[in-house]
Amino acid sequence: MTKKDLRIIYLGTPEFATASLKALVEGGYNVVAVVTMPDKPAGRGHQVQYSDVKKYALEAGLPILQPQKLKDEAFLEELRSYQADLQIVVAFRMLPEVVWAMPRLGTFNLHASLLPQYRGAAPINWAVMNGDKETGVTTFLLKHEIDTGNLIMQERIDIGEDENVGSVHDRLMELGTSVVLKTVDRIIDCENQGIALPTTPQPELAELRPAPKIFKEDCEIRFAEKTAEEIHNFVRGLSPYPAAWANLTINGQAFENVKIYKVEITELRNYGITKSDLIVPCKEGAVRILELQAPGKKRMDAKSFLNGIHA
Repeated sequence: MTKKDLRIIYLGTPEFATASLKALVEGGYNVVAVVTMPDKPAGRGHQVQYSDVKKYALEAGLPILQPQKLKDEAFLEELRSYQADLQIVVAFRMLPEVVWAMPRLGTFNLHASLLPQYRGAAPINWAVMNGDKETGVTTFLLKHEIDTGNLIMQERIDIGEDENVGSVHDRLMELGTSVVLKTVDRIIDCENQGIALPTTPQPELAELRPAPKIFKEDCEIRFAEKTAEEIHNFVRGLSPYPAAWANLTINGQAFENVKIYKVEITELRNYGITKSDLIVPCKEGAVRILELQAPGKKRMDAKSFLNGIHA
């Protein structure tokens, strides 16, 4: 079997998933169809927007399936018609068994964490928010319980002390693309040797950190409840998206829902507001706000923001 013989169906939605799909197609792998989320209206004009995966699939001329319900019989019949040997899932939604068990070689998922840590929808954010020093990507075979299947491959990267989730996301996207291709090649090699794909059960750890979906209310900065280090990690773990926010009072003027993109830890004795500095006390220590965005305004550095107030 060659990579052109292996029939692959690819399931994914955002930019993170597009990189691996593009690498497969441009690498000569036989992607026979793509499954992505249905189109949805977005923005003020409610214009219909395609997922990043759909945009690339259209450019590449790939068949596209966009089921509302993954157990819909018409969708399942169409999926079967492609006679896939393997399915690959990257940043999609939870699949029912009737879908993930369909291909003869099964379905593997790329997850942006070092499983079993950070099972869930937002593993990159939570690793940075928790101040982890390293993270990585994992490929694993799907089973009933989400993100619990046997491991195929796992690779690691360090997280910089001041690095934000946007940077970590981009590096993991690149690493994940490489690991997806390596995983497919390993599956092909095992097929050619007539042996089962080697996998490893996920280790049982005393403490597991979850990675649930993040909502706006989860992004509020509560300075009085967290240390300066925790606030620093919290902000960079949400920057640039979905962005931490806080309600600030500056010189008696209230600013609500201010997005905060970057802070640094500073000495509490420096606490205060000047024409160029915005320093907030925390449960322990203090942070200097460096980049922020008030509602209806552009993202800017703190000095520019404060100059606008004092002007």
